[in-house]
This record gives sequence, C-alpha cells and structure tokens, in this order.
Amino acid sequence: MRRILNGMAALALVAAAFASMSAEAQEEFPFGFVMTLDAARMPGSKRIPSIEIGDDGEVILELWCDGGKGKFSVAGNTLVFIPGAMENRTCSPERAQADRDLLAALGSTATWQRQGEAVTLIGSKSLRFLINGN
Repeated sequence: MRRILNGMAALALVAAAFASMSAEAQEEFPFGFVMTLDAARMPGSKRIPSIEIGDDGEVILELWCDGGKGKFSVAGNTLVFIPGAMENRTCSPERAQADRDLLAALGSTATWQRQGEAVTLIGSKSLRFLINGN
C-alpha cells in the first residue's frame, strides 16, 4: 500500500512539473510563429496585418497594404522593433496612412506580454496579435 501511495505522489509531482513547464512555455515570446493583428478588416479589403517572426527575431511584415522586413530584439519582457526595407505597393491614402501608423506603433514598442495565444506589444499604442494556429 505504501508503494502505491508513493507511486501516486511521484506521479502527481511529475504531472505538476509538466503543467508548470507548459505554462512557462506558453508565456515565451513567439519566435518561429506568425501572428495576426487583432483588428477588423478595413472596408473593401480582405487583409489584416500579420507578422511572421523567425527564430532569430527577423520579421516579415504584411501591413494593411505594404509589406517588408524588420527585426525584434527581445530581452525578458523588453522588446525593440527595428524596421527594415519596406515594399511600397500601390495603396489608397487611407491604407497608406494606416500602414504608417502601424509602423510607428511597432517602432514605439517597449514591452510585451503574452496570455496564451494572444501577444500584446506595448508602446505608445498597445497592439494585440493572435498567434496563428496550424
């Protein structure tokens, strides 16, 4: 009986350790994932901005109209976005302004937080992104 109880206690400890590791893993910065801005589509468009984050922080951006590259540098909950070359596509003035506003907000990002599949980039404006599932 004592062996059974010891075995059950050990199993409970292992289960608790896995649950703890899983919770910690969910709170890591989502390197290697694609995230979509938690926003409604603009009238007349099917596009919603997305960010593809490579394992080393390199970023491929698809904005409201334009696209380009950049880099995220992460240390703890501190985040710095460095924009790279942007591809200038033919955009309406509204979408071009929305792209400029989004790039400015990304550039002002100072911290981030993750809750499950939602990642919030916090700066002059908070931007909430959802990690795309498979």
